[in-house]
Amino acid sequence: MRTLVISDLHLGSRRPVDILRRPEPLDALCSGLAEIDRLVLLGDVLELRQGPLRDAMAVARPVLEALGAALPKGAEVILTAGNHDHPLVAPWLARRGQAAEPEPLGLEARAGADASWATQAIGDWLGRGRSLSVAYPGVWLREDVWATHGHYLDRLITIPTFERIAAGGMARVVGRLPDGPGARADAEDFEAALAPMYAWLDQLANGRAAGSRWVTGGATAKAWSLLSADGRAPLRGRALAALLPLGIAGINLAGLGPVRHKIDSEELRRAGIAALGGTLALLGVDAPYVVFGHTHCAGPLPWMNAAEWRVNGTTQLVNAGCWTDEPAIDTTERSPYRPGYGVLLEADPAEPPRLVRITEHLGERPGHSF
Repeated sequence: MRTLVISDLHLGSRRPVDILRRPEPLDALCSGLAEIDRLVLLGDVLELRQGPLRDAMAVARPVLEALGAALPKGAEVILTAGNHDHPLVAPWLARRGQAAEPEPLGLEARAGADASWATQAIGDWLGRGRSLSVAYPGVWLREDVWATHGHYLDRLITIPTFERIAAGGMARVVGRLPDGPGARADAEDFEAALAPMYAWLDQLANGRAAGSRWVTGGATAKAWSLLSADGRAPLRGRALAALLPLGIAGINLAGLGPVRHKIDSEELRRAGIAALGGTLALLGVDAPYVVFGHTHCAGPLPWMNAAEWRVNGTTQLVNAGCWTDEPAIDTTERSPYRPGYGVLLEADPAEPPRLVRITEHLGERPGHSF
């Protein structure tokens, strides 16, 4: 079964950074789907932080209909939620515990297309003959490959994002994650601090504040652009960067961290990898390969240190990148934050997951491995 994993489409973004609403990138993706047996939409498929669900669904519909039409009949589609589209699975997660104590989520809990009204509509748009299922918080694609959006790492990352600080605040209510050698946590431990924040943001997006200027999407990119003291930041940004260590010290003293004051593209990558490694260790994920998204940083790319992407001694990480145009983070030609990446998993179980730039490599057969 040939599988393509794509992540972080953010369809419905208030600013038109979601490139699949443009004909050229959508055509490039669709052109290779005829050879794909299984498509995995690895979270943040919709942008539900910046307006009502109905608006994001209206933008997503023609894109998802095009993907469904391009996939062969009988193709399987697996959808998993991220932090920006957690409402896709929230109704299903709530139903699981209404009548009785639910089974633990574990590393993979499954539902049908009826997990929510929105997932049912997505299944209809993909078309008949293409099976849609929902998996959360991750999905086993092979015995040696586990895939997850990666938003659980927000409880451990040292970048002072909105979600990291908010999760730190919630941890004071629900409890911190276990710490120390051999510590273990369940998916529910991560959800306890993150799901209430997602529900609050969903209420903002769908309630009276939906038409306001409240937008959390792209906050990390904006912070990097403003606070990076690389000589290109405006005077206001350089002044704030000088004061940032004091603010970070206050956050840490308040028990909302630990976070660091360094913010740049290298640190975003490094911190994301380290936080995911810690998350996998807590969850007890023992897989040779873990595919994730969330950080929008595709990798490992050829120019990167491959050892940096190996965590916990045995697990090779592969990040599927994103489909949003956010030049504020890194404008270089080789930037891992450029959109249009995905991860290919070939039918041959001996082939490792392969990071590809969709417009260049989707039709290719494996030519290299990690």
